[in-house]
Amino acid sequence: MVRSFRVRLSVLTNSGANSRLLQTSLMLVLALAGVAAVAGLAWADQPRPWQLGMQPPATPVKERIHEFHDELLVIITLITVFVTGLLGYVMFRFSAKRNPVPTRTSHNTVIEVLWTVVPVVILVAIAIPSFKLMYFMDEVPNAEMTIKVTGHQWYWSYEYPDQGSLAFDSNIIQEKDLKPGQKRLLEVDNPLVVPVDTTIRVQITGTDVLHSWFVPSFGVQEYAVIGRLNESWMKVLHEGTYYGECNQICGVNHAFMPIAVKAVSKADFKNWLVDAKKKFAAAPTAPIADSGRTAVLAATVLTAAASK
Repeated sequence: MVRSFRVRLSVLTNSGANSRLLQTSLMLVLALAGVAAVAGLAWADQPRPWQLGMQPPATPVKERIHEFHDELLVIITLITVFVTGLLGYVMFRFSAKRNPVPTRTSHNTVIEVLWTVVPVVILVAIAIPSFKLMYFMDEVPNAEMTIKVTGHQWYWSYEYPDQGSLAFDSNIIQEKDLKPGQKRLLEVDNPLVVPVDTTIRVQITGTDVLHSWFVPSFGVQEYAVIGRLNESWMKVLHEGTYYGECNQICGVNHAFMPIAVKAVSKADFKNWLVDAKKKFAAAPTAPIADSGRTAVLAATVLTAAASK
């Protein structure tokens, strides 16, 4: 396509002293457009201004979600075109001008069977890939590592059970502390770091109210419920930084509970583990606020027991 364009361009600009300059300029514009298109698909994804559609997929689950979405779009488009055409035909064919004496027909067996059977067939055609996708999302295929995610008001805690006692909290970086290039309301002090091309079991729970661990590019959204351990999985295909947020209304600071996941190569992940174990070795995984809440809860239980 680009070669054909260059041939046509050379014919159009063959005459004149500035033909080479014009041709070079136009090719530069094409090159910049190509770079912009590639940049738009960079594997470091977050919401973008005026974004249409979903974020590019970064996991097999998200790829299948995109495929299912495209299939549904075709079905919906065909139904919309058919219904619109049918309405137009009825409005034209059976208007008062062309049909001054309306029919008194009250039943048509063929039509009634069709408008019952056809929707059932469409729903079955949708249900089969839908159930397959749900099963694929739910079943963890031979996990190579496990990560435990705990939701708090209003931050996340991450644990690596396969790596001993490695655990840390992840808090939003306040707007006043952002560095140039960092993203408002999405950057955190300690992102979750994972290796690419690794099947990861993600266990999710909560300590206070309902939260939701949601990363759009991964196709993962799992509720963090008190006293319950929910499970999901991911296999990040490309290196980069991916962003998400808690999308369960969990209190006054619900909008300030972002998720940042940094996917790195397996070699870089091993190096990060060495540094992380030193960095978070003595760091507490629960803030003073949690301790205070625990103390209040304990006092309430003791008071209730004493009253009996």
